[in-house]
Amino acid sequence: MTFLQMGRNKHFSSLHTTLCATGGGAYKFESDFRTMADLQLHKLDELDCLIRGVLYIDSVVSSGPSECYYFENPSDPDHCVHRPYTLENPYPLLLVNIGSGVSILAVYSENNYKRVTGTSLGGGTFLGLCCLLTGCSTFEEALEMASEGESTRVDKLVRDIYGGDYERFGLPGWAVASSFGNMMSKEKRDSVSKADLARATLVTITNNIGSITRMCALNENIDRVVFVGNFLRVNTLSMKLLAYAMDYWSKGQLKALFLRHEGYFGAVGALLELLHPS
Repeated sequence: MTFLQMGRNKHFSSLHTTLCATGGGAYKFESDFRTMADLQLHKLDELDCLIRGVLYIDSVVSSGPSECYYFENPSDPDHCVHRPYTLENPYPLLLVNIGSGVSILAVYSENNYKRVTGTSLGGGTFLGLCCLLTGCSTFEEALEMASEGESTRVDKLVRDIYGGDYERFGLPGWAVASSFGNMMSKEKRDSVSKADLARATLVTITNNIGSITRMCALNENIDRVVFVGNFLRVNTLSMKLLAYAMDYWSKGQLKALFLRHEGYFGAVGALLELLHPS
């Protein structure tokens, strides 16, 4: 509603009477924009705009840092670095859009894609659980807590069950066996901090996304995976956790790819659709 109020207070209708809009809000708040701000919404498909924007921005970046990159050594703070990744001949690619929930798209060309699957456990789950478990009230506060916490105090690890590695199936002792599994013990519940709970929530969400994405990549026979979505805006911690999860679940065969201009792809795609309808 903040943007709606700004549109009314700044008299956007005196500059232009139509706004491009995507997603559920384009339908939910359409009458509010019309009655409160005297603005009409030009509704466009969210995923169409996202894909068109991603492909366009990557194609026009010709100087400076590469649009696409990945993290090398994502779990090692002292040696974790950005590495550029060229998206030349990008098809096919798996596009993982993380917002309140998650949609996973197999993209074969600008106009040929399908939604493979998704999960309801996304950014909204992270914030909702953090609000319940820690009393925080904003996404930024939840992320700040998570950056200071230690998830291994909350999760039950393989070594907590086997005393070390589970060698028969190649499971290292530090792997998570049960998210929040240590919280069955009152003694351990009493010893964890709110930051630990926030970190464990984030690890649970990103591990789940990484696992599902890896299975989709195998099923679709796609080895290029790009993560996008508002959940990743100014959220390096989650990107590194996703990079680690993808590396772990794929045994080093898949890299989690990210984009520098996260947050703008839908807007760029909507502008392109307005100027050159598909």
